[in-house]
Formats: sequence, structure tokens, C-alpha cells
Amino acid sequence: MDQISLSTIDLTIIGVYIVAIVWWALRHASNKSSEAYFLAGRDMKWPAVGLSLFAAGVSSSSLLGWSGEAYDTGLAVFNFQWISVLVMIFFAWFFLPFYIKSGVYTMPEFLERRFDKRSKYYFSVITIVGNVFVDAAVTLYAGAVLIQLVFPGVDMQIIIFCIAFVVASYTIPGGLSSAINAELVQAVILLIGAIILSVFTYNAIDSWEAFMAQFENTLTLHIVRPMDDPIVPWLGMIVGVPVLAFFFWGNNQILVQRVLSAKSVDDGRKGLFLAGALMVLTLYIFIFPGVWASYLFPGLDNPDRVYPTLIKELLPIGLIGVIIASLVAALASSLSAVLNSASTVFTMDFYSKMNPGTDSKKLVRVGQLASVVIIIIAAIWAPHVEKFGTLVKYYQTMISYIAPPIVGVFLLGLFWKRASATGAFAGLIGGLVVAVFLMLYKDLTPLVDLHFLLMVPFILIASLLVAITVSLMTEKPTEESLKGMIWSAEVFKEDSKELEGVVWYKNYRVLSFLLIAFCFLFAILYW
Repeated sequence: MDQISLSTIDLTIIGVYIVAIVWWALRHASNKSSEAYFLAGRDMKWPAVGLSLFAAGVSSSSLLGWSGEAYDTGLAVFNFQWISVLVMIFFAWFFLPFYIKSGVYTMPEFLERRFDKRSKYYFSVITIVGNVFVDAAVTLYAGAVLIQLVFPGVDMQIIIFCIAFVVASYTIPGGLSSAINAELVQAVILLIGAIILSVFTYNAIDSWEAFMAQFENTLTLHIVRPMDDPIVPWLGMIVGVPVLAFFFWGNNQILVQRVLSAKSVDDGRKGLFLAGALMVLTLYIFIFPGVWASYLFPGLDNPDRVYPTLIKELLPIGLIGVIIASLVAALASSLSAVLNSASTVFTMDFYSKMNPGTDSKKLVRVGQLASVVIIIIAAIWAPHVEKFGTLVKYYQTMISYIAPPIVGVFLLGLFWKRASATGAFAGLIGGLVVAVFLMLYKDLTPLVDLHFLLMVPFILIASLLVAITVSLMTEKPTEESLKGMIWSAEVFKEDSKELEGVVWYKNYRVLSFLLIAFCFLFAILYW
């Protein structure tokens, strides 16, 4: 594909945006204490939580990846969005209150409260490794792909280090408060930019009848696919996607950290619902443009360059700068989220435990130093992402091996009183062994041709069986250790009492059912 030529106006818009967002983020820096730095003082209202979740969850790699997959295979990739929203609602009902009320900083710390240090340290290591080699690396690579279209003569590694420097310049000094306040602006810019490009792409189709006729006898405009579908086979949609979605929205430190910053449980829930509603709408602003591009520009050899192609071919001077600024917004918000997540886990789960009594300000400095090391490692690894195929496949495949054991242990921990600390750790290790075996030696097993989504339940079931068996063979947890950590019917009844007299549009249960109906409306429409 030819490079994108930017006018002086476009370059000015992008430059002004970058300077303004760094200034805005630093203006809202909060680093006087560890709670202020890592969790923004736990004082965020639901609109801030929701927009921050959306901005952190939708990165530039998502934009490029979703539109690229839609270009290749149609609407199947939307299954990851609408099913994720259903999982977010489940998370908001059952897990979110325990997370916020426990006062934890990290998801591994929650595992320690329910089980012991072994599970915490395992998940801490997995979180940091995943943040560096999956989340941060993918985001940096996607940003470099975009920038290379504007400056094709510049080496990718140099671009990656420049991107890392810009984002680190406000995330490391300012902490989560800087990241979230930047994300509020970035979410708005991202939505505006995506909507503009979606409208231009839609309007470029000269004949809607011809477009529909081209895909009339194909699966392109349908989300339910046969078992041999390369993206989402129908069984994988049921048994695989929900597990990955729960890991992404319910266990992933990057996103849950924004929920932990909520002022109250109600703010956390409503923030999740706002993010969920916006995720459903990505069908029209991120995914459909990829399908329209397959009609307008057939034959593109690299799916990850579909979105930049639309920018280059369809937008006038000035708007190109706005759209690229929106992609930079997505990139920056995701990368800052990763940095804050990984540094929080390292500082609170490792350093603070190894150095008890460390004052709050020193913990902030350690977190800042950890962020520097993390971003350097991610920047060095990022160019290697290109070797693994499309961005979506790289990300989803990596997560499909990592997520199932962790999801299984969290589910057992909240809903089964008998789950023991030793059982949980055994389940994590057992699931890891199965995952590593499938990843390295799957050619020696009948699972050789199995889609990655269909491998998820095998890993999950293996992990659960080990955890349950070992739990039954070891000493059961004491009632004292389970206090405030187990969901029960009593919890539901107390919640119901608190909702008595609450007007419907402020009642999270009513809002959740409306959001479920919203999801199924789109699912049925494109079944």
C-alpha cells in the first residue's frame, strides 16, 4: 500500500493533539501516595470509569485488527464484542462488589485474600509477562504500523521507541489519575474519529444493492459460523469466547484497575455498563467499515492495513489528521493502561511484600522505575509481533492459553467454599502444564486441527478438575478466612434490600437487563 501523505494542516492537528494530551494528563497527575498513584484515589464517578474502560479496552491494535478481520471474514469478529458485554454484566453482578469492598490494589492480591501467596505470585508473574509481551508489545507494534504509513522511511524500532517515550512521559509521572483523565479525552476523540470514517466509508459505496448482492450467498454478514470457521466457530462462540471475555474484563489488571478506582460499587457497575454499550456500537464504527472496505478495495494483502487504507483513500485534508489523532488516542490510552497495570502489580504484589513498611512515596518511585523497565522491554519485543500473523490472532491465541486456569480459579474461589489454597494453586499449575503441552506439542495430539477457542474448554476443565480434586484431598478453608470472600444467597438478598425504592434508571439490575436486550437485538439482527 502507498504511504499516507499528510498536509501541513493534518500534521498540525496531530502535533497539537499530542502536546495537548500530554499537558492535560500531567495537569491531572496524582502521585502523592500509592493509592493516589495506582488507583487515582478510588474517587472516580461512573462516566469516568466507563469511558476509561472503553478507551483502555479498545486500542489501536483493536481498530486495525477488528477491521482487518472483518475485511477477511466478515462480521464473525463481533462475537468477541457482544458476548463480552454479557460477561461484563455477570462480572458486575457477582465479582465487582467483592473486588471493590476488599480494598485490593491488584487482581493477584485478591487471590491471596481468598487463597494464599502461591496463587498470588503465579498470577502476578502471568500478569506482568502478559502486559509486556502481549498487551504493550501488540499496542506498540500497531502504532508503528500506522506511523510507518506516514513516514515509511523510518525504521520500525525507532518509531516504537518514540511512541513509548510519548506515552511514558505522562503515565510514569502522573499515575492512574493522569492515565484516566487522558483516556476521557481520548475516548471522545476515538469515537468521533471512528464515526467520521465509518460515515465516509458507508457513503463511498455507490450501490447498496450491489454491495448486498456481492455477499448475499456468503457468511460475511452473519455472526454464527460453521465449525470450520477460522475466526469464531459456533461452538467456540459458546465455550471459548466467554472464558476469554471474563479474563479480559474480570481478571485483567489493565481494565479491572479502572473499576477499582470507582468511588462506589454502583459507580463501578454503571461504568461497566457504559463501556459495554459502547462496545456493542463498535459493530458499526470499527467492524462494518472493514466489510465495506472489502467491497470498495478488494485484494489488499495485509488485513492489518485495511483501516489505514480507508483513511488514505476516503478522507479529505484535515480529517485525515483528526482520524490519525483518534488512532494515536487509542494507542496512547491502551499503552498507558498497560504501563500502570504492570507497575502496580510489580510494586504492590512483589516489592511492597518483600519490603514491608516501605512508605507510600517510595512505593510510587518504585512503580515509576518499574514502568521505565517495562516499556523498554516491550519496545524491544514489539517488532517480533509481525511474525505471528494478524494482530487479533496473535492476541487471542496467546490469551487462550493463559486465561482458562485463572478464570477457573476465580470462579471456584467466589462460588465454592470448599476450594482450598492448595487446590487453587494446583489448578493453576495443572492448567498451565496442559496449556504449555498443547502450545508446544499439539501436533502430537488429536487437537492438531482444533481452533484455539475450542482448546479453551479443555484447558479450563483440566484446571478445574485438578483444583477440585486437590481441594477435596486437603484441609478445607476456615470460616474466618472465607469472610467477605464468598458469594451467597444472603449477599443477593442484602443487595436487593439496598435497591428497594431506587428509581429504575438508577437500578443496576434494570440497566443490566436493558443492556442484555441491546446485545441480543444486534445478535439476532446479524444471526
